[in-house]
Amino acid sequence: MNPKTIFDKSVEGRKGIALPKLDVPVASLDDKLCREQKAELPELSEFDVVRHFTNLSTKNFAIDKNFYPLGSCTMKYNPKIAERVASLEGFSSIHPHIVTNNMNEDVQGALQVIDELEQKLCAVTGMSAFTTTPQAGAHGEMLGIMMIHKYHESKGNKRKYVIVPDSSHGTNPATAAMVGYEVITIKSDATGAMDFDAFKAKMSDEVAAVMLTVPNTLGIYNKKIKEICDLAHEYDAMMYYDGANMNAIMGVARPGDIGFDVIHINVHKTFATPHGGGGPGSGPVGVNEKLKPFLPDLGIKKKDGVYEFTTGGVDSIGKISPFFGNYGISLRALTYMTVLGGNGMQNASSKAVLNANYIRARLREHFDTPYDTLCMHECVFSAKTLAKEYKVTAMDIAKYLLDFGLHAPTVYFPLIVKEAIMIEPTETENKETLDEFCDKMIDAVKLAKEDASAFKEFPKTLGVCRPDDTRAIKELDVCSSC
Repeated sequence: MNPKTIFDKSVEGRKGIALPKLDVPVASLDDKLCREQKAELPELSEFDVVRHFTNLSTKNFAIDKNFYPLGSCTMKYNPKIAERVASLEGFSSIHPHIVTNNMNEDVQGALQVIDELEQKLCAVTGMSAFTTTPQAGAHGEMLGIMMIHKYHESKGNKRKYVIVPDSSHGTNPATAAMVGYEVITIKSDATGAMDFDAFKAKMSDEVAAVMLTVPNTLGIYNKKIKEICDLAHEYDAMMYYDGANMNAIMGVARPGDIGFDVIHINVHKTFATPHGGGGPGSGPVGVNEKLKPFLPDLGIKKKDGVYEFTTGGVDSIGKISPFFGNYGISLRALTYMTVLGGNGMQNASSKAVLNANYIRARLREHFDTPYDTLCMHECVFSAKTLAKEYKVTAMDIAKYLLDFGLHAPTVYFPLIVKEAIMIEPTETENKETLDEFCDKMIDAVKLAKEDASAFKEFPKTLGVCRPDDTRAIKELDVCSSC
């Protein structure tokens, strides 16, 4: 039975709320502020609404229910203590405008959280200073490139380009372009890393920055990363570290020690907030001493045992956010880092790498392996041969898995791999779960060779099976597409 939307259940005149008698003067609003037409909202009883959303919640796929091998999003189980801490009334009930009204005596504990998180992030990354003001990873990325632009501007450097490998996250070239740079894309070599010779040929004193994701979206660590940093610095170009894949190296390697000048970290991925459905995000940015003067407005410092708000210096790029980012995510991140400690974070990264390589070893004979080498926290396969010989695509494999209580891995990304299947098991999954997943992946290959037409029917057990992807984006009700 296809699920009904809450609009389908609407009955004219039905109400779910009773408002008390108005006991304050009626305010007169400017007609320009009023709607010209009545809002087309569903009309239901309170019980209708409660039952509707409760039933929807049971249909949601969550990491608490089963395996979630979605690559590049770090869908790992996170300790519930992080949620408890973020829910404490002393934190959750703070009004955000307190920070702008200089009522810092009421929020000393909250400011201590920000201070300690920034210190721990510096320790993990090897950077000199951090700001938590960015609202998301892409926001932090924009801040990083804006500071690089201000750095070159302050020195009178005329820079035109930003170098980005073809294995980067899509936000990298977009961010560089939005700040006004032209993007030079460098292809990957046979190992899956950015081609060093091609990079060397493009490096010049017109390059403002080199943006790298380490490890990259193929799950591969560039062995020439130190040489890349050194060459860029010979031209006074800045090295930008996209920290979305920090889950692979936290506690093991520090970007600042390698030679990176600025980094954003998706703490909503790496440090205790599984991200999905559009958020919530948080992208603190760390810099070395060269970029420290350009940090944005709104910071804190401790003077005589008391935290105070600070503004940026004369070289600051200004204010990019009115508050300290998504504060609840910062609370979760600090809790996660405190509970694990340095050894715990190192162990988590090691297990993430071990799990990804275990899956790679089990599946490499059943799928195409575009880059057959040891990986980091995620591995990438291809269904290119299956698609060519049996007409079974990466999307077909993904749909097949849904009938077995498994979330689909990322498909068709990274773009440089045809029929890509990206798998990120994370450190929190045990061997039994990984084996169950690998067994189903292998079963899918066997079925493709025996009865390829069967894949057109998967998934069979869900309320919405195979909607038209283009129409589903534009129309809320996709049930009729099944």
